[in-house]
Amino acid sequence: MEKKTRLGRGLDALLGASGNGGEAGATTFAQPELSVDSIDQNPHQARKSFDEDEIASMADSIRSNGVLQPLVVRQIGQRYQLIAGERRLRAARLAGLNSVPVRVVDFNDQQVMEASLVENVQRTDLNPIEKAQGFKDYLERFHVTHDELARRLGLARVTITNLVGLLELPQEIQDEVRRGQITMGHAKILKGITDPARQRALCKEIIARGLSVHGTEAHLKQAAPQEPGPATHPPFEKTAHVQGIEDELRQRLATRVEIRLRAKDRGQIVLNFESNDDFERLVETLRK
Repeated sequence: MEKKTRLGRGLDALLGASGNGGEAGATTFAQPELSVDSIDQNPHQARKSFDEDEIASMADSIRSNGVLQPLVVRQIGQRYQLIAGERRLRAARLAGLNSVPVRVVDFNDQQVMEASLVENVQRTDLNPIEKAQGFKDYLERFHVTHDELARRLGLARVTITNLVGLLELPQEIQDEVRRGQITMGHAKILKGITDPARQRALCKEIIARGLSVHGTEAHLKQAAPQEPGPATHPPFEKTAHVQGIEDELRQRLATRVEIRLRAKDRGQIVLNFESNDDFERLVETLRK
């Protein structure tokens, strides 16, 4: 049976289950503990921000139980570079530990970067922009395709492509994704808009109105120009007052609303729904 080496199984696929039979270059050396002052940060770390409360909670656990899982490092000169275990190292320092258990490996730069991606992308909730930047840095540095990176990380190629594509969004929108103001789903919708000014405007509206992904899609549909259907009589022109009511109903109901006038005092109010859930939501709103 062909031996699998995909990183999707986690760091063990790169490290080797017991230090033997791992990928070439993943030799491990006996090194029980290292001084925390001798360990430098990983320059390839994809995660740029860390939850301080989470680090503090981990530090409390370390004070009681110690560091249960060794950090992974490689030796560079007289010092050591962290490969995996950033949060544990930060928590250990906060807990006042002088030394931590480590696993020293002989990794090249590409393996270091892969290990960092595996730990962050598959084991923690990295925000989409940080994931995308980590993928892009790897792709550009090692000149591999999206397919190859996807195979190495055990992910779908479309996942890599969609995430990296977010970096084409205006920086302001990327910042909102990073802060959690809009979701990956919102960002994918914004990515489908070609005009940057319209992207920014819709992003602000999503945040201001608290639109869900579904609500954002509905908003775009109602804003899109509608093709005229067959009509036996020319429609009456809407007054500014009627248009104002139409806009108010759109915002209140979060769906496409059209007031069709057939005469000065006769017409239709048309509400659009995209699913059974959307229909039930509209009905419940109208019943209130």
